Amino acid sequence: MKFNVSAEMGYEVHTAGTLILNIHALRTPTQAVLDETFIIDPYVKVEEISAVNGENRIIRLEVPEKTNLQIIYKATVDNNYEIKDHSGREEIMIGKMDPQVLPYLYPSRYCQSDKLFRLANNLFGHIANPFEKVVALTDWINKNVEYRSGFSNSQTSAYDTVTEQAGVCRDFAHLGVALCRALTIPSRYFTGYAYQLKPGDFHACFEAYIGDEWILFDATKLVPINGLIKIATGRDAADTAIANIFGDILFTSMLVGCELADENFVPYYL
Repeated sequence: MKFNVSAEMGYEVHTAGTLILNIHALRTPTQAVLDETFIIDPYVKVEEISAVNGENRIIRLEVPEKTNLQIIYKATVDNNYEIKDHSGREEIMIGKMDPQVLPYLYPSRYCQSDKLFRLANNLFGHIANPFEKVVALTDWINKNVEYRSGFSNSQTSAYDTVTEQAGVCRDFAHLGVALCRALTIPSRYFTGYAYQLKPGDFHACFEAYIGDEWILFDATKLVPINGLIKIATGRDAADTAIANIFGDILFTSMLVGCELADENFVPYYL
């Protein structure tokens, strides 16, 4: 299924500085970037660099002087999401896991799985099937955490979200990641463009590694799973920030869109 995604961002640059952006659609075996444009006005030096952690297409911009900077990204992306029956998947012992997924078992800055071990196992430890565990914890988050726009901030962690029982998509995703890791299921944070998200914005959810495959879950249940276009994954939001600013640069505006470019779309919710 094809989608047209876009992001328009504005910055006031007061002195020379650097912007590191993470807004480009990722190229994966199930997601093809068919066409894309990246416009910077006024033009500045641009470099695409490889991420150290997770999957990211990072763009580094060097801004040499005071200016008002406008950034426009547009892409047509073919998302080949396949609906599967995962209920028969078996748990993989840690000793047999791909070493590349092991970092997604560890606690991280926003996902303190070590602090949520008792909660996770009391609620979901009795469920034998790993896929059913993640489905259960995703449903639990959706029912027990209230989605409240603007409620949390950049310091809010999964542990805070359990305490406050409210948050935004970022908090729902962090809590899902932390609970999975507490149950010895590797999990990573996902950020992307989302079809049917109102108002338009970047969206956060999470992936769990079950049966040698990363499976996507969204505890907010605000958008269809097959309407998500991946931008990045990482241990948590610190690895997948849309923008990192270095210097006296002020963020001023943002407009995000994700529109269907094909017909006969059938939304799928997990």
